[in-house]
Amino acid sequence: MKNAIFNKIREFGADIALISVALSWGTTFIIVQDAIKNVPVFSFLFLRFFLSFLLLSIISLRYKKDLNLPLIKAGVFLGSLFFFGYATQTYGLVYTKSSIVAFITGLNVIIVPVVLYILFKKKVYIFSVLGALIATVGLWMLTGANGITSFGKGEFYSLLCATFFAIHIVYTAKLSKKYNIFLLVSVELLTVALFSLIFSLIFDPFTIPKTYSYALLLALFSTVIFATVYALFIQTYMQQYTTPAKTAIIFTMEPISAAVFSYYYAHEVLNTTQIAGGVIMIFAILLAEIGSYFRNKV
Repeated sequence: MKNAIFNKIREFGADIALISVALSWGTTFIIVQDAIKNVPVFSFLFLRFFLSFLLLSIISLRYKKDLNLPLIKAGVFLGSLFFFGYATQTYGLVYTKSSIVAFITGLNVIIVPVVLYILFKKKVYIFSVLGALIATVGLWMLTGANGITSFGKGEFYSLLCATFFAIHIVYTAKLSKKYNIFLLVSVELLTVALFSLIFSLIFDPFTIPKTYSYALLLALFSTVIFATVYALFIQTYMQQYTTPAKTAIIFTMEPISAAVFSYYYAHEVLNTTQIAGGVIMIFAILLAEIGSYFRNKV
């Protein structure tokens, strides 16, 4: 009984920590938008993830004895999923509206249970399924993605993005239990940085900026420390103690925090439908959280 109570308290703490990850991603969204107006996307991603790798590797050096080939393979695998999620999302933005990309990307909340069942034959608890469906409705209202009239390149790339992120969430939960977290995330960050460098050299007009504006420095500072090193480490560590399905629902807090931050930081207007969508998404998270106390961990 005591162990069950302790596990539930630990799971609740993990969920709170994962909410902070979603908040850190959402609050940096508009800051990154300002930065990439004058810096190519893959160039920015290279700087962001390489600096993050350097920062975390300083801490990870003390665990170097635990570095081995299986861990490196796991980190490269997670990093590849994470990078191609970003890359396909970027290409999606080229061909369709950002609201549609945001909505389809958020569909990873539904894809995660499907991936869990296909890959590991794990059934997802009913409260997680309901939470995912409700969160999807709220996401559609919040993003205003009512312009989906066809399924073109933009929608296809966005769906690939959602799939990559969903698989990343599922395998992060699995691999975080097997390997040293510091080293695993360090290898993951380096993998994303190297892929970003390769893509930048191929597609960007330049990789290393000649000048660094205030907007770029602010974006690098906030994303490196909060949205990358902190976020990926906390995600990887805390997913040991909660379920992938609930993690995906919690991560729908990202567009909510992005909308709220944009309201205060950039004075963007939120209409009644968007506000209602955000409230519905928060309800979905609460439903999944409360429901988790009525089941064994899946």
